Amino acid sequence: MDQDHLKNAKNATRRIGRLRSLGIVTAGAAALVAGIAAYKKQDQLVRTFVMPAVRLLPAETSHQLAVLACKYRVCPVSQYEDEQNLHTPFFGRMLSNPIGIAAGFDKNAEAVGGLQDLGFGFIEVGTVTPVAQEGNPKPRVFRLAEEKAIINRYGFNSEGHQAVLQRLRLLRSKEDFNGVVGVNLGRNKSTMSPIADYVQGVRVFGPVADYLVINVSSPNTKGLRDMQTKDKLRELLEEVNDTRSSLDKNKNVPIFLKLSPDLSLDDMKDIVWVIKRKKSRVDGLIVSNTTVSRDQIESSKLAEEAGGLSGPPLKSLSTVMIAQMYQLTDGKVPIIGVGGIATGSDAYEKIEAGASYVQVYTALVYEGPALVENIKAELSALITQQGYTNVADVVGTNCKFYLAKK
Repeated sequence: MDQDHLKNAKNATRRIGRLRSLGIVTAGAAALVAGIAAYKKQDQLVRTFVMPAVRLLPAETSHQLAVLACKYRVCPVSQYEDEQNLHTPFFGRMLSNPIGIAAGFDKNAEAVGGLQDLGFGFIEVGTVTPVAQEGNPKPRVFRLAEEKAIINRYGFNSEGHQAVLQRLRLLRSKEDFNGVVGVNLGRNKSTMSPIADYVQGVRVFGPVADYLVINVSSPNTKGLRDMQTKDKLRELLEEVNDTRSSLDKNKNVPIFLKLSPDLSLDDMKDIVWVIKRKKSRVDGLIVSNTTVSRDQIESSKLAEEAGGLSGPPLKSLSTVMIAQMYQLTDGKVPIIGVGGIATGSDAYEKIEAGASYVQVYTALVYEGPALVENIKAELSALITQQGYTNVADVVGTNCKFYLAKK
């Protein structure tokens, strides 16, 4: 009888735990739905009441809810019509604007339609690993509210190639979808052959992606950043290019290389040497991933948490690196600029430093769904105010200014 009582008590405890979890999620969902309704009427309501309420939830829970809102397309549909000066070419396609969502938000290609509704010009999903994996233990995401920054150590949590592939195939089969979608490729934590993981990613996603990203710069998978070294990177990119050329379909799919902001100038020069070689070339760079530096947040109580730092503390570091890579490549390799973008002015800085396109993520956590429209409107106005006709005319125009800040 005592055993039965003990068993019943344990079961009751489990049920209470589930109810608590359900209560958290339900409360978050209610706040999100309320926010969506409020957004459609008044954006200020979202910023003042809803976003602070959502941020009371654990960071990863909020992230999951945001993905769900976009997945089921209950997020607001942007009414902003992109100005002509934001239209820009992208490897044979025309983007209505150069603002993309960075990898890390929609890891498993669940939310592409909803993200397009928000007004993004292009969407990057992933990071995707060949085999499904859980990533690092929780908690693994931390908000630094005062700095409007985030530290994450997700560790490539992914549902794997096949799950993401099926979603992208379904997306491509829809007549009403014509968005630009990139796939960010990673390696499994316990892989015996890191290069083979990337090669498999190219083979699987090359036919369905508008571009692919070789991500060797996350700080949250042991040994990953070592693949940015000269010889290892050359070997990796040669295999990637060989695989791409063997594709039956879309064999010219653009390949981007995503870089760490913690590289030295000598490291960058080595990378440029590699990507200028015909056998190991890339079509573009993404600058940059998150940083392990804590120079900008030394006073924060979360500064000692392991993981990559994103948001405003990364902004200057990534902008200077964009200028460096723009100069080292003679402006001949398109750059997607990432890191600390929260306004149109931030985006303009990245572009005049040398980025042809930009991506946001962390600011979306703090500013809410109107962020995309606000960035586009301000960026368009700045382009006109500075005397330019199109965003492409701005690329690299103030590179030397940012090089002087390094």
